[in-house]
Amino acid sequence: MRETLTDRQMDRIIGALLRYGVMLSALVVAAGGAWYLIQYGGTKPNYRVFRGEPEYLRQVRGIVSGIPGFHCRRMIQLGLLLLIATPVARVAFSVVAFALERDRTYVAITLIVLAVLMFSLTGRVSG
Repeated sequence: MRETLTDRQMDRIIGALLRYGVMLSALVVAAGGAWYLIQYGGTKPNYRVFRGEPEYLRQVRGIVSGIPGFHCRRMIQLGLLLLIATPVARVAFSVVAFALERDRTYVAITLIVLAVLMFSLTGRVSG
């Protein structure tokens, strides 16, 4: 006989997932922000010319590639990505939990929600 997760256990896991995801995100953003201030805090901004974010800060690959070098702007972006990924991970966990409970209706509904989330984040259905 296989044990399934109770509703209370699911709520605790989901709560921990959300709590730790937000805390990790805040920690990464704070570390990147502090490092940014150390590096660039004394520079005077030029408000006459608008410069958008560089291309490498708009792509996950570019953000992640800066982790080993502790690039401050990439770390801030990584923290924001973690913040966005936290509720997506919660929905993905819910799919697994409902599948373990063999609740096909909720699996289908949650998969639709996950697909809508992924489409809204990427503009594509997959990858």
